Amino acid sequence: MLTAGIPQAQECAVSGWRDIVAVAAGNVHTASNTGRSHTVGLRANGTVVAVGWNGDGQCDVGDWMGVVGIAAGWRRTLAVLADGTVRAAGRRREGACDVDTWSEIVAAAAGDWHSIGLRADGTATAVGNNRRGQCEVTGWRSLRSAAAGYLQTVAVTDDGRVLAAGDAACGVNEVSGWRNVVAVSAGSHHTVGLDTRGRVFAAGDNSRGQCDVASWRDVVAVAAGSAHTLAVRADGVVLAAGNNDDGQCDITRWHIRTR
Repeated sequence: MLTAGIPQAQECAVSGWRDIVAVAAGNVHTASNTGRSHTVGLRANGTVVAVGWNGDGQCDVGDWMGVVGIAAGWRRTLAVLADGTVRAAGRRREGACDVDTWSEIVAAAAGDWHSIGLRADGTATAVGNNRRGQCEVTGWRSLRSAAAGYLQTVAVTDDGRVLAAGDAACGVNEVSGWRNVVAVSAGSHHTVGLDTRGRVFAAGDNSRGQCDVASWRDVVAVAAGSAHTLAVRADGVVLAAGNNDDGQCDITRWHIRTR
């Protein structure tokens, strides 16, 4: 496991993890909450491990089994089980953990105050804070994947279009023009997309340079953080743009096996 960020932060204490097949990073809601984040790992045997701040029980995942997918948001962890149901741990005040009735879910995404579930039939469901319309996804169809940010939700359709709901400041209007997209990721106030040619697009707030990705090529995966963006190239090199105040973009020596 590799981490970048505040070296002594609890959420970076993953050196002892083994047999991990997926990871998810929770986010810090405001600058005053520095050190209040968590990291979640999915093991090959379907169990889950978590480290970091546990003020709302978001790391209480030790008894979860049969997990096939994970997501982490602000003070919250989600898990998709093999039977299509979803479990949640963490803050319940905004309703983002109210996923007990979900079924036939194949993937989940955790925003700051809302959660998204992608159903096997290509539709989506959402719970939590909807003050900017970020949960207005009931009419979406033929979805391939979905992502949730601070006040926005984005999804990729089977034909490579992008659907978005939520705060316009997060780039939800611009992404509707993207085409041939294979993946999207949602940061706090920006949205990132990857197309079939390995190019990266970004929309929304660029105050920390998190959207300066137009020159990136041969990319196979993207991820948007609070105010930074990461990408993995086909040759395993990792790219970063945006806020590096805590060393979260110190990845120049990383090399990821992509095949």
